[in-house]
Amino acid sequence: MTAEGPPPFNRFFRYNELRAILEGWAKSHPTLLRLESIGRSYEGRDIWLATVTNFDTGPDRDKPALWLDANIHAAEVTGCTATLHLIHHLLSGHQRDPRVTAVLDTRAFYIVPRLNPDGAELALADRPRFVRSSVRAYPFSHRRKGLHEEDVDGDGRILMMRMEDPNGAWKAHPEQPRLMVRREPDEPAKAGTFYRIISEGTLEGYDGVSERPAEPVEGLDLNRNYPMEWSPESEQSGAGPYPTSEPEVRAMVEAVVARPNITAHITYHTFSGVHLRPYSSHPDDHFPTKDLVAYKLIGEKATALTGYPSASVFHDFKYDPKSTIKGGADDWTYEHLGVFSWTTEFWSPQRRAGITDFHLIEWFKEHSVEDDLKLLAWNDEELSGRGYIDWYPIDHPQLGPVELGGWDLFYCWVNPPPEFLEQEIAPHSEFAVYHLLISPRLELQRVEVERLGPSTYRITVVVGNSGFLPTNVTAKANERKVCTGVEVELTLGGDGGQKHARLLTGEAKVELGQLGGRVTERSFPSWLDADEPSDRAKAQWVIEVPTGTLRHDSDRHPPGSPVEIEARHPRAGVARRTIALG
Repeated sequence: MTAEGPPPFNRFFRYNELRAILEGWAKSHPTLLRLESIGRSYEGRDIWLATVTNFDTGPDRDKPALWLDANIHAAEVTGCTATLHLIHHLLSGHQRDPRVTAVLDTRAFYIVPRLNPDGAELALADRPRFVRSSVRAYPFSHRRKGLHEEDVDGDGRILMMRMEDPNGAWKAHPEQPRLMVRREPDEPAKAGTFYRIISEGTLEGYDGVSERPAEPVEGLDLNRNYPMEWSPESEQSGAGPYPTSEPEVRAMVEAVVARPNITAHITYHTFSGVHLRPYSSHPDDHFPTKDLVAYKLIGEKATALTGYPSASVFHDFKYDPKSTIKGGADDWTYEHLGVFSWTTEFWSPQRRAGITDFHLIEWFKEHSVEDDLKLLAWNDEELSGRGYIDWYPIDHPQLGPVELGGWDLFYCWVNPPPEFLEQEIAPHSEFAVYHLLISPRLELQRVEVERLGPSTYRITVVVGNSGFLPTNVTAKANERKVCTGVEVELTLGGDGGQKHARLLTGEAKVELGQLGGRVTERSFPSWLDADEPSDRAKAQWVIEVPTGTLRHDSDRHPPGSPVEIEARHPRAGVARRTIALG
C-alpha cells in the first residue's frame, strides 16, 4: 500500500510485494490490524496472518471471529487479491460504513492472504511453472519420464502445443480454423488434417514416440492434507504421507485450533463461480438437519450478494462420479470443529461468455461446439484476442517444429483477466462481513441489584445471545463436543473488598449451557421445535457486604464494594460489567 491509497486490485502480487502491503497496513492502522507469521512454508517463506478488529473495544480472542484463507493452490492467485480487497474494505470502512464499524467493534477477522507462498511465487515468476500446490517433491524425488508442463519459448505463458498426426483426435473448425474441435469417431485420416494437442512443455527421456504427460514431481495437493477422512496416496492423489504432514497445512490447523473463537471459515479458490459447502464425500442427509437448513439459508444470502450459486461438493462438484474428495479444509473445519465452512471458487469464463445452465464439472468433459464459439467470440470482443492465442510455429527442443496457441489458461480461465478482477472479487468482501455479523454474540442484557437488608444484596444477571446463530454455531459442534457452554462468573471485592464480601447463595461460576439464535425461529417454528435452547438465561446470587467495608472516603474510590460480572463463551465472546454495591 502506498501513501496515496490502496494497492491496485487489478493485478496479482509477488511475495515481497504482498509482505510490504501487509506491513504497511499494520503500521498505518495499529488499532485495527496486527500482523504475525503463523509458520513457514516448505521453502521458508512466512505465512502471514492479519488479525483485523477494533482492538480499542477489546482483544480479538474475546470476540467471535471468522477465518479466511486463500491461495492454497499455486496458480489460484485471485484469492490473495480478494483478501487484500477485504482488508482494505475493513480498514477504510471503519467509522465510515455502519456495517463495517459494527463488525470490527464486536468481532474479529483472521485473514491469511497466501497460505502457499512457494507455489504462488512459481506461478507468478517471469517464466512461470505451474504446480498443483506445494513445490515439495512428492511422491517422487526426481523428474519422471514424459511431458512436463513449462514455458518453452519464454514468453511468460504456458499454452498448448499442436502437431499434425493422421491419427490425431482434433481438427480445425471449418469456419474458425484457429479453434480446435473434436474429430468425429468415424472420420477417416484422408478426410482432412488432424492434430495431437498436448500442453506446452518439455519432455524428459523422450523416446521419439510417446508424449505422455509425466507424473508430476510436485504431486502434493495441500487441500487433501487436512485431517478429515484423510486417505493415503493410493486412495487420494496428493494427500501427502500423513495428515498435516505439510508445513503450510500444519501451520493453519494449529493456528485455527488455537483460536476457539472462530465461528466460520471461508477459503478462496478458483475457478467456477460458485460457493461450495461440505460434504465432499457424503450426501446431504449426512448433515444434522438444522445445520443443513442453516447452510442453505447462508448460501442463499451468498448468492444474493455475489451472484454465485451455492452448491454441495458431493452432489454438484465431483470430478468423477465414482470417487470423492478427502482431506479438504472445508470438510475438516465443519466436521471436526463444527463451524460453517465454505470454499469460494472465483470466476466463471463460461458465464462471462453467455453460457448458462451447464454442469460445473461435466461441461469440461463434454460440451457443444457452440459453447466454444461463444467463448471465442468473448475472447475477440471483450479480451481483444488476449485470451485465445492464434497458433504460431516454434522449434521445440525435442519435438522439432510444433505450433503453440490456444487458451492462455492462467490469464483468463484459472484466474479472471486483470481488467475484470476487482469487479469479480468486490462483492465477496460484503459476504465475509455478513457471515461474521450473523455469528453468536454474548450480551449482559440485564443486571439487577436488589437490596435485601443493610448489608445483603441479590444480583440477577440475564445473559443473552444477540446473534443469528446459536452460541455453539452448529449442531455438529454439540455432536462433536468441541464447544463448551456459556459461563457467568462473579468476582467479589477489589481494593480489599474481597476479604470481606461473602457469597451467601449460588456458586461464583455458573454454567448456563448453550444459547439459541434467531436462525431457529427462521427455520423451525417454536411449536415444531420446543426443545431448542432459549437465546437467554439467568444467573442469580445473594451477597453479604458488611457495611464497614463500603468505600465513601474519596473520589479515588467510588462508593460501594465493586463486583465484577463476566459472561464468556469460546465462540460468542465475552461480556463484562462492574457494579458497586452500597
